[in-house]
Amino acid sequence: MATKLQRPDYAYMGGKIIPWDDAVLHIGCEAITRGLNVFEGIKGYWDIHGNFGIVFLQKHYNRLLRSARLLHIPCPWTYDEYKDAILQLMGRMLSKERDMWARTSLYVVEGHWGEGTKADLIITAYHQDKVMPDPIDIGISTWQRATDSALPARIKTSTNYQVGRLARMEGKPRNCSDMILLNNQGRVAEATGSCVLMVRDGVVYTPPASEGALESITLAFIENLAKSLGIPFVRRPIDRTEVLIADELAICGTLAELVPIASIDGLPMNANGPLLTSIRDRFFKVVRGQESDPFFETTLVPKEYIKNA
Repeated sequence: MATKLQRPDYAYMGGKIIPWDDAVLHIGCEAITRGLNVFEGIKGYWDIHGNFGIVFLQKHYNRLLRSARLLHIPCPWTYDEYKDAILQLMGRMLSKERDMWARTSLYVVEGHWGEGTKADLIITAYHQDKVMPDPIDIGISTWQRATDSALPARIKTSTNYQVGRLARMEGKPRNCSDMILLNNQGRVAEATGSCVLMVRDGVVYTPPASEGALESITLAFIENLAKSLGIPFVRRPIDRTEVLIADELAICGTLAELVPIASIDGLPMNANGPLLTSIRDRFFKVVRGQESDPFFETTLVPKEYIKNA
């Protein structure tokens, strides 16, 4: 499911592509001392026509701005500048055999406690195999998603993933690849880095953002795919025990895509359930250009940007 640890040749920092080893931050900056940053995960796919497209790029930029606003991080980069930086880096690193995932981050490099805050746009990119994700085993964590008045889930910042790190460490001795986080009401919020999809009685359910789930771009895409297939899709609170008796279960996100669940807390699940399997099949047909969908958006990397593929 996750991108394997890689050491790329290049990164984007200070307004240009630089060698990976030169992409460093000062130990005194707030990105280091307080973990102050916001970021977006960007996924790109090769389609059947030989084009490489980056999905929902404008939506990711807009969400980056919303996260930055909530943490009072300035973002002087326009959408066109943001897009061009991603196209440059991905184009330099593309390989025909593999897709790519990029992390675009605003790291606070100057300022102190909100005074004189300045950020740098730093982009790193990683290769991914062109495969559908295999089913995984998950559990329910004892760690909880923070409330909106503590650390809002709608801010996509690395500090929001500290609890996910602890939850995954908790799940490792139980052979769980991921863990579900509950909110302070004991209901399902999301997984450590993905949203939760649950099927019961022919309906796909997912927790709304008010339950502690990220306002997910991939989830919105999957919701529209479900509706195009005539599958009911409802956002509502989900109790802990509901996921244990679900007909089907999956997690979804930009990096995860759509991952079926084989078991939860040791209880077997139907990893090949008809509803989520049909949605996943359509997902990959759309991103690969085999089928079209009016909700889907992709930004093609121009041929002149591609160096090696």
